[in-house]
Amino acid sequence: MSIRFVALLFPNVTQLDLTGPAQVFSRLPDAELHLAWHRIEPVPTDAGFSILPTTTLADAPQADVLFVPGGQGAFELFEDETALGFLRRQAVDARYVTSVCTGSFALAAAGLLAGRRATSHWGSLDMLADLGAVPVAERVVIDGRIVTGAGVTSGIDFALTLAAELFDADTARRAQLALEYDPQPPFDAGSPRRPDADPAEVERVTAQSRRLRGPLVARAAERLRHPRF
Repeated sequence: MSIRFVALLFPNVTQLDLTGPAQVFSRLPDAELHLAWHRIEPVPTDAGFSILPTTTLADAPQADVLFVPGGQGAFELFEDETALGFLRRQAVDARYVTSVCTGSFALAAAGLLAGRRATSHWGSLDMLADLGAVPVAERVVIDGRIVTGAGVTSGIDFALTLAAELFDADTARRAQLALEYDPQPPFDAGSPRRPDADPAEVERVTAQSRRLRGPLVARAAERLRHPRF
């Protein structure tokens, strides 16, 4: 029996948030991957190229795994009631509801992370609490059927962790081997907790995220307190 992954694809998505996990998913037995958006036309990513959806929000099949990548576009989804409604409907019968990076904010804005432990990119993580989630500074966080990954490159770790949950550790190991996922970064600066990370840059990025995204989060939090659906 196939396992159906349905990913929400939206403008200004961080492409590696989507394509990293998608590459892992494609290596799993009998996997189906669907990329859903309002229309089947190229969707611009934040990397300067576009990705073509495979289905529309209206026609997407029911997901076994609902997946939301991140990027600035995830915050722009807060004003898109059709997309948020899609997440709510899909989440009802999905086996797992998942995200990478700031995709967790879209799940939270849809009301799907209330009281749930979740992670996101470090630059925005603390704002998850404004939307009712419990922020956790870990690379992959599992809370029941909610599985979230931290920023961007953690999407591969997230997808392998999820593969082990869906199948078993051996299946996940085979996918890791096939992709030659053997990270050996040239610098030890990949998270604010690493010794080579620049504290001034951490502060700058966090403050910028709060300025750019804080007002959107505040409005989404108000809608959660006074829902219109």
